[in-house]
Amino acid sequence: MRRPIVAANWKMHLGRVDQALALVRRIRLPLGRVEGVDVVLCPPFTVLASLAEVIGSKGVALGAQNMHWDDHGAQTGEISPSMLVGLCRYVIIGHSERRASGGSAESDGAVNRKVISALTHGLTPIICVGEDAARNEAGETDVFVGGQVRAALDGLSADDVGRVVLAYEPIWAIGTGRSATPAAANRTIALAVRGTIALGFGEAVAGAVRVQYGGSVNAQNIAGFMAMPEIDGALVGGASLQPEFVDLVTRAVAAR
Repeated sequence: MRRPIVAANWKMHLGRVDQALALVRRIRLPLGRVEGVDVVLCPPFTVLASLAEVIGSKGVALGAQNMHWDDHGAQTGEISPSMLVGLCRYVIIGHSERRASGGSAESDGAVNRKVISALTHGLTPIICVGEDAARNEAGETDVFVGGQVRAALDGLSADDVGRVVLAYEPIWAIGTGRSATPAAANRTIALAVRGTIALGFGEAVAGAVRVQYGGSVNAQNIAGFMAMPEIDGALVGGASLQPEFVDLVTRAVAAR
């Protein structure tokens, strides 16, 4: 059985230390008592160091929301992987909101370079893939998502692939209140995500990789997604900004 993983993507919220600490102090102990799940909090960079000092509960880890592939250089405003080592264990890579506006810095090739760099530094990448509404309506989801998966994992070994987490997040479901049905998300993950991995790295690797669903996930719908055999967790946005996130995680584990 693949161990469930639920990640909280705070995006550009709770970026002041007092705000972040107020939430973390309410949820870290209850989250630490939920067994059988990996919980990852991905706050803004401005509070990572402060949260790293207080996060100590078993089962709760920190992640960054992005990183550059270079260790150092003249990339003003960027965060390097070496800056993250010691602060967090995970890093979100290729989030659809960044891909949509990041240009060449968030291209398939750039995502691949970030994945390789993260693994080189001992970080676990949470690689986001997902189609927009137009591609979904045109029936192009499998081809598009499969291409993103293939590009992100290019040049990796089977062992490397076993160390990543993938998150299927249809762009049309992010922050809209709409979500894919559990059955539709399960199908896309089975065919476009695991199917692509199986072609490149074998069925065993594809069956072992953890894949999340993301896109308007909340405490009311998480059980439906977690009941699906191909879905191993969730990448949660707005619903992770309140203490009720503990309830979401608890329901996720119960449904598994």
